[in-house]
Amino acid sequence: MASSAVYSHRDPMLKKRDDFEDILEERRNSSDLRYALRCYTPVLYKGVVPCKSSMLKIMVLQSDQLHYVINQVSKETGRETDDVKDEASSILDEMAHCQQLSTVRFFAFTLSKVFKSLFRNICVNEEGIQRLQQAIQEHPVVLLPSHRSYMDFLLMSYLLYTYDLSLPVIAAGMDFMGMKIVGEMLRMSGAFFIRRSFGGDKLYWAVFSEYVKTMLKNGYAPVEFFLEGTRSRTSKSLTPKLGLLNIVLDPFFKGEVFDVNLVPVSISYERILEETLYARELLGIPKPKESTSGLFKARKVLSEDYGSINVYFGQPVSVRSLAEGRVNRGQFNLVPRHIPRRHGEDIHSFVSDSAYKLVRAQEENMVLKPWVILASLLLQNQAAGQKQGIALDELTAQAVWLRDLSRQYGAFLHWPEHIPPSEVVSSSLSLHRGLVRICEGKVQLAVEQEVGPVVPAEPRSTVTPEEKLLSQAVIVLSCASYRNQALHVFLRPALLASAIHTASSNQKQEVFNSFSFLRNMFSNEFILCPGATVEDFEEACYLLGKTGALQVTQQEVLVTERGHRTLAFLISMLDPFLQGYQVVCRFLCEEATETLTEKQFIPAVRKFIIKHLLAGRLRYAEVLSSDLQKNSLAAFLRLGAVQKIKGVDPVTLKVNKVMVNSLEDTLGGKLPTQKAVVARL
Repeated sequence: MASSAVYSHRDPMLKKRDDFEDILEERRNSSDLRYALRCYTPVLYKGVVPCKSSMLKIMVLQSDQLHYVINQVSKETGRETDDVKDEASSILDEMAHCQQLSTVRFFAFTLSKVFKSLFRNICVNEEGIQRLQQAIQEHPVVLLPSHRSYMDFLLMSYLLYTYDLSLPVIAAGMDFMGMKIVGEMLRMSGAFFIRRSFGGDKLYWAVFSEYVKTMLKNGYAPVEFFLEGTRSRTSKSLTPKLGLLNIVLDPFFKGEVFDVNLVPVSISYERILEETLYARELLGIPKPKESTSGLFKARKVLSEDYGSINVYFGQPVSVRSLAEGRVNRGQFNLVPRHIPRRHGEDIHSFVSDSAYKLVRAQEENMVLKPWVILASLLLQNQAAGQKQGIALDELTAQAVWLRDLSRQYGAFLHWPEHIPPSEVVSSSLSLHRGLVRICEGKVQLAVEQEVGPVVPAEPRSTVTPEEKLLSQAVIVLSCASYRNQALHVFLRPALLASAIHTASSNQKQEVFNSFSFLRNMFSNEFILCPGATVEDFEEACYLLGKTGALQVTQQEVLVTERGHRTLAFLISMLDPFLQGYQVVCRFLCEEATETLTEKQFIPAVRKFIIKHLLAGRLRYAEVLSSDLQKNSLAAFLRLGAVQKIKGVDPVTLKVNKVMVNSLEDTLGGKLPTQKAVVARL
């Protein structure tokens, strides 16, 4: 392992980040109508003439690649070529955007009103905008925003319109198209619609990929999509999906463009519009179907205060620079460009590594607000059984300690320096008053207040223990989504702290082995770049050593006297995830039958967890999160402890109970029995 000294030149404290400007300030002081109707003349890539959507469709339908696939499908299915062509044309009509400036202006006017009502500020790094402006003129641009809210793609288009930049064409799920008028308006403002999955539909894939590549190669507009594929319901970054990234990199691999600029964009919400909706989804309550009527019913949110948004446009990443020395593009000259071919392992590895780096870049430029710090502390206090809450002055002192620690770890934390910490804390608690309550100077999560059933049902006087638990879990999971915003800052030190806690000795190799096991186990849960275990271990050693929590020698990892508080905090940060994976292990050993299907897994695990929570055998209501349960199953499948039996329908799960038991032991031992919990109390 390399010396941890190599990290000194990459000290996160020395990261230079841009300043922000509030774009709503001008909107509050001038006419929204004048803003919407102003002259809009964006600079385009190498001076290309804007292309009408009808012309774009013709270019796609006449492409050699699509013709090749149409002929293939015709031969394979025995259908007439013209019939397959008509189907391709229909797919394109359903998919394609149809941008109209009048619709864009309508959205600019409407969103100005909405944003001023919902948010105190929308802050943008203008240096990032200038870099983007330059990048758009030089090479095709792909915008890659983080995805935490439905608001994201509306916000992105609004910002580019504000700064007179080319509006992006945006990949949107087909469910938005079902929103009648709104769906068509989204299409006219730059959205193109794709099915959530199209498996082996060769023709659909060909139309889709050729449409995206034609837009990209000609540089008519930036292409925008979400690397994570879907909104994160937990505010953790999701494992990147590689399909669209493969498509936008293909023209570079084939030498059809000199370079492509990938721009990671970090969108940080002080308060997420969908916070309660997400928590309910994670507890198994289905999300409402996207509809225009649903949008109008959601108008009541306009009376709420959602704090501020920070949007950080990251450094454009040159694909040419990324690929240098890693990708041999000569292999693409061996067959004609229009013939589809599967990428080799070297290309797949390059695309995957690039995706992880881009999501990490998004994470590093996420702005954290004081509430993220407070949510982390309040969750830990609640899990520790402090039923009376924590004194406000004690919470403030803890928050100041954690603020300083997070900055030393490189967090992009916006904590107002000119205001006393007690006021910062009070203001933050006030903004999130739906999640906390203050009683007699003590602060706690609002889990003890009067609750009704999570799913509205027939009115009745009593609430069952299960309903009460689920209502409390809504608060806990909502709060956890804010804590999760800081996980990327603490993750590597927390993995090391947990490794020290579970390792059989303080020998460096033992601790590294424990760290490596935990990192591998959680690689579906967090963004951990494949093959970077040693680098992550060294980074964690460096950060904990730099802050005086650890003394790391060639042979040993020793906790210092002042390090106990830091390590206790870090272990508690990761503990809900450890317990979540442990309880899934317990379920697989005790309850999983030979007929357990993949579809039954989440409801069955949830029922098992509810039983254990009500019996007092689990500390964290967070383990009810379906996201955590899905990720743990994915980990056990990857490690071979569970297998999918695909010969039968539906797909069943085969559990290797010996291996699952072993994993549970290595994760930190068995869950306590109810007797042990009582004894400890």
